[in-house]
Amino acid sequence: MNRMRWRFAWLCTLAAVAVWAMPASAQTTEVKEKPPMYSYVGFWALPRAQWDAIAKSDEADQAVLDKAMASGAIVAYGNDTNLVHTVDGETHDDWWSSMSMAGLLDVLKTFYTNGSATSPVLESATKHWDQIFVSRYYNWHSGSWKGVYGAGGMYKLKKHAPDDALDILCKNILVPFFEKQLAAGNIHEYEIDTEAVHTEAPGTFYIVYLASSAEAIDKVHAALMDDIKSNPLKPQAFDSMVDWKEHRDFLDLTNATYK
Repeated sequence: MNRMRWRFAWLCTLAAVAVWAMPASAQTTEVKEKPPMYSYVGFWALPRAQWDAIAKSDEADQAVLDKAMASGAIVAYGNDTNLVHTVDGETHDDWWSSMSMAGLLDVLKTFYTNGSATSPVLESATKHWDQIFVSRYYNWHSGSWKGVYGAGGMYKLKKHAPDDALDILCKNILVPFFEKQLAAGNIHEYEIDTEAVHTEAPGTFYIVYLASSAEAIDKVHAALMDDIKSNPLKPQAFDSMVDWKEHRDFLDLTNATYK
């Protein structure tokens, strides 16, 4: 099947999914992409003996981040402790989000100039890397939370997926699901990210949400299973677009503040 025929067949499937997924009163509600939100994330692999020190370092950085939030330079910030370790993966990360690259990079510049980026605890890292993401599908509750759970996964689109595959998935499957979880209080935030500065292969995207509690993770999972059972074409449509061999999950203990 050529690309155009495949895309038409997939869109017909997805159109059926969209109709089945929503009550008649909601079918006129259109999900639109939002202005780009950029996120800078610094990943660190730290020796276990330094885990207390990184927590203190994060507290010391909060004054810079609070100032940037108050000025409007950023709209969110936080840090994560990885709960499911891999041999070559990170143990911790720090992040902040802005509605502009300028706001994102101004905060980074501050950390470079005030010495935070070269603190002893960060210099003890055995591995370090950064990523800059962009999201056009996101939402959150305003507030601050400590010790909640950041969950999600990395996905890779199949080579034959149409150019607007992620937009279609977000508008018809992902955003409606996460908006319901946000309204129910099961999550405080969600976003679907791609890389703004590519260090991974094109076609990679990330689904991230901030669960309001450990119990909320179970509630989100149960809601997902119910959604799949009620709308069996949804997973079929998703599977037709996504290369599951590239999929990876993550689970973090998270401190986060959203404007």
